[in-house]
Amino acid sequence: MSRPYLLGLTGSIGMGKSTTAAMFAEEGVPVWDADAAVHRLYAKGGAAVPGVAALCPDAIVDGAVDRTRLKDWIARDPSVLSQIEAVVHPLVAAERAEFIARSDAPLVVLDMPLLFETGAEAMMDATLVVTAPADVQRARVLDRPGMTEDQLETILSRQMPDAEKRARATYVIETLTLDATRAAVRNLIAKIGAEHA
Repeated sequence: MSRPYLLGLTGSIGMGKSTTAAMFAEEGVPVWDADAAVHRLYAKGGAAVPGVAALCPDAIVDGAVDRTRLKDWIARDPSVLSQIEAVVHPLVAAERAEFIARSDAPLVVLDMPLLFETGAEAMMDATLVVTAPADVQRARVLDRPGMTEDQLETILSRQMPDAEKRARATYVIETLTLDATRAAVRNLIAKIGAEHA
C-alpha cells in the first residue's frame, strides 16, 4: 500500500488554522493535530509525563503535566525549553508516524503550528499556510478569553513571520470568510486528488 499524500498545514496564531483543519476533516480528510498530540502526551498516563517529571517534578499535578506550571518554569529558565523539547518532540514524531502508517486515505493533513520552525516541512509532499491581514489576526487573538497584547507579542516573537511562511508554502489560503475558506479547501483537495491520483 502506498503512503498517503502528506499536506502540512500551518499558520500563525489567529490565522484560522484550526478552523481550516476542521474543514478538511469535514471533507473526509484525516487530520493529525500536533497540539492535540502534546495534550495526550501530557495527560495522566501520557508518554511524556515521566520524562517531564524527571526534569521538573513541580510541573506534575495528579499524574499529568500541568502546562501552566511548565510555562512558569520555562519563563524562569528559558534554557530548559530545549530539554523539554528533547523529551516531547520524539514522542510527537512517533505518534505522527503511527497516524500516517494507519491511514489508508489518499490525502492526510498534518496540522503543525511549528511546521517550518521545526523543519518538519521536509517530510511533507506539500505545505499549506493559512493567512489573514495582521489587523484581522490581532482582533481574532485578542478576542480570546484572557489574551493580552503582551501575550500576543510573546507568541508572535516565537513564530516565523507570516510573510516568510507564505513565501515558503506550496499553497496559501486566506481565511477572511468561512465560505471562501471552505471553497478554497475543497478546491485544494480536488487539485491534489487530480494531480496525485
